[in-house]
Amino acid sequence: MQPSGRRLVDALPASAFGNLLLVTTDGHLERLEESIAARGGDPECVGVVPVTGTEIDYDGPLWVTERVAPSDLTGVSIQFSKAFEHVKPDEGWVVVDSVGVLSMYVSGERLFRLLDALAGAVRGRNARGVLATADGVLGEASMTKLRGLADEEIQLG
Repeated sequence: MQPSGRRLVDALPASAFGNLLLVTTDGHLERLEESIAARGGDPECVGVVPVTGTEIDYDGPLWVTERVAPSDLTGVSIQFSKAFEHVKPDEGWVVVDSVGVLSMYVSGERLFRLLDALAGAVRGRNARGVLATADGVLGEASMTKLRGLADEEIQLG
């Protein structure tokens, strides 16, 4: 869980930036690029699936899939599958940074079906996966389901 307003990439270990796929609802890719570079990461090693209702106008070193609307989980799954091909077995990282935001656009059942599929793909490749939400956004039943997809829960300060 992360405090509201904190960028999850600021909490990732430096090793994550060697091969990272980020599924994010934050359309400010220039700021994301700056955060990664400030942590010593190479933005060219970071892929992004932008899940946002606004158009993305980004021309930089991050590799970016087509933008997907937050209500289009089929589109998220398709773009994830394409980008996931670049996640290296045994060393890659996959981060979904705004589970709570996605929950505002789709039913909990649909969202957790998608997250279960993503978590299964990550485990199948022996990569590291992070599912993040801000404190207090999800109800207790949803948090229980989210915890069920994780090996451990970490509270970011």
